[in-house]
Amino acid sequence: MKTENPVVWFEIYVNDLDRAKSFYEQVFKTKLTPLGNPTEDTLQMLSFPGDMDSKGKTSGALVHVEGVEAGGNSTIVYFGSEDCSVEESRVKDAGGDLVREKMSIGEFGFISLVKDTEGNMIGIHSMQ
Repeated sequence: MKTENPVVWFEIYVNDLDRAKSFYEQVFKTKLTPLGNPTEDTLQMLSFPGDMDSKGKTSGALVHVEGVEAGGNSTIVYFGSEDCSVEESRVKDAGGDLVREKMSIGEFGFISLVKDTEGNMIGIHSMQ
């Protein structure tokens, strides 16, 4: 395992790719871009901004695979933020649900927990 950043890629499985794209773009004020399908599967992916060639950087994608249901998972991906209350304030308008309002995690900063439009819980982390 790499020690500088053990997580190098993440995938968030979704049922409705367009709906999930709208949610993440609205909450995080970013653009997701289509990724080519490297397999013969019925796989569709939209990538978050990132540079896989940069040391210690992480990126990921929304993924839709026919027959694979979203939500109900036990992994939480945390998105970095300047102040997690900013993104938290956009969640309901984007169609998601607030699970846990911004809370202190001591010397490690603050987090908010939210559910996206597909039922996936994600975290938002900031130091302020």
